[in-house]
Amino acid sequence: MTRKERHIVALDIGSTKTCALVGEQADDGTVKFAALGAAESKGWRKGQIVNLDLAVSSIRRAVEEAEAVVGLPIESAVVGVAGAHVRGVNSRGGITVGAKPRDIQRDDVRRAIEAARGVMLPEDREVLHVLPQEFFLDGQDNIRDAIGMLGQRLEANVHIVTSSGSATQNIVTAVNRAGVRVDDTALEALASAEACLTQDERELGACLLDIGGGTTELIAYSGGVVRHTAAIPVGGDHFTNDLAVGLRTPIPEAEKIKRAYASAVRELAQQDLAIEIASVGDRPPRTIFARSLADIVEPRGHELLMLIRDELRRGGMESQIPAGVILTGGGAQLRGLPELTERVFNLPVRVASPRGLAEMSEDVSRPEYSTAVGLALYGARTRRLAGARPAGFMGKLKSMFAGA
Repeated sequence: MTRKERHIVALDIGSTKTCALVGEQADDGTVKFAALGAAESKGWRKGQIVNLDLAVSSIRRAVEEAEAVVGLPIESAVVGVAGAHVRGVNSRGGITVGAKPRDIQRDDVRRAIEAARGVMLPEDREVLHVLPQEFFLDGQDNIRDAIGMLGQRLEANVHIVTSSGSATQNIVTAVNRAGVRVDDTALEALASAEACLTQDERELGACLLDIGGGTTELIAYSGGVVRHTAAIPVGGDHFTNDLAVGLRTPIPEAEKIKRAYASAVRELAQQDLAIEIASVGDRPPRTIFARSLADIVEPRGHELLMLIRDELRRGGMESQIPAGVILTGGGAQLRGLPELTERVFNLPVRVASPRGLAEMSEDVSRPEYSTAVGLALYGARTRRLAGARPAGFMGKLKSMFAGA
């Protein structure tokens, strides 16, 4: 395998920044960090392209920066999909394997999952992932792997992640126009979970919140599998905009103030700290105190967490996540947000940095790069399991069960 063939490229195209991360896969399956290119995202809003030319330009800049480090052209990538257009639903379906009980084969499992996938979707929806949860064989439930077991009726529970067909196609078009072929698309929250969650958290039950610029992606696990996915239309940019309006200061200045001084919990604010802020237009700068920032930031944080709690209730997951809430993404670094989350959910909360790539620098091991790292790990795993994977839905299923 040539050095170029060893490369796995992840493209995380967010509302705030676009990242191209290059990993290099070794013969033993481990992946080491090779390069990161990043550019300010333009032409995006809440996970969807609103200006194709600007989006293409951002992708191209990030890719060129990564290419300069690795010294090789980037030809293909695994691309993340996120945003308010992404939805998840649980489904169940099954097959009768024969007139008499017999050994369950891998093809039977695929057919049962295909049957569970058969939900009616609106015309513009397309299936992004079909994630197996558990199997039922002749009344026996909670089977993780049915292959080799004896039975007559096989049923499957699956979690189906769908996205807007046009929104996903626009992402693929933008990446193609930037000179990169799309090898695969993956839900960004699933990728972030790959880089941030421990197996214990997945088994016991946990909720990962990937707080981006325009949206917060939610993914909940229990029993080691995905139970619920959703997108909340509130992200880090909303905190910035609130500060810009409340302080009557330009948005770039509001972003700096948020990063340096803002807190989502009033008691944690540096109350006596005086901050000089720029005014809009030609007006002179003004001085405010850090504690007043919490009066603006805390209500927005509370609103975001209430929306998340409502979503978990809707998915029947509020009482199914004893391992707690894991925060990642750039927005997770807001001071006081973990403490506020603990108050709302009364559960353990931690801020997660990505893991899993060898030789990652300290800069890359930050929460804002969780999705990019996770996409590289996801790409490495599917490549390792599937080899030269057939295209389309059945190819994706084959990769899921290739290691079974």
